[in-house]
Amino acid sequence: MTGDEILTVAEVAVELRCSKAHVYNAIAGKVDGVCPLTAISMGRRKLVRRGALEQWKRMNECGGGAKMAHRQRSTPSDA
Repeated sequence: MTGDEILTVAEVAVELRCSKAHVYNAIAGKVDGVCPLTAISMGRRKLVRRGALEQWKRMNECGGGAKMAHRQRSTPSDA
C-alpha cells in the first residue's frame, strides 16, 4: 500500500471499525477531540488518501502527545 492509494468513505469506515456517518463527521470536523480528516471532494463524494488517513491516525492516537484544538460549538441563546 502506498500513501497515494485512494480510499472510499466505506473503506475508511471498515479500517477504523466505525460507521460511514462517523467518517463523514470526522471529515467535517464534527468529532470532538480529534482534528478533521482530510478528504478529496468529487461532487458529493468524499475520498481519502491512504497517506492522509495514516497521518490522521497518528495525530489522534491517545497519549501521542499531540494536543488538538477543540472545536467551539455555538449554542442557541435563550433571549
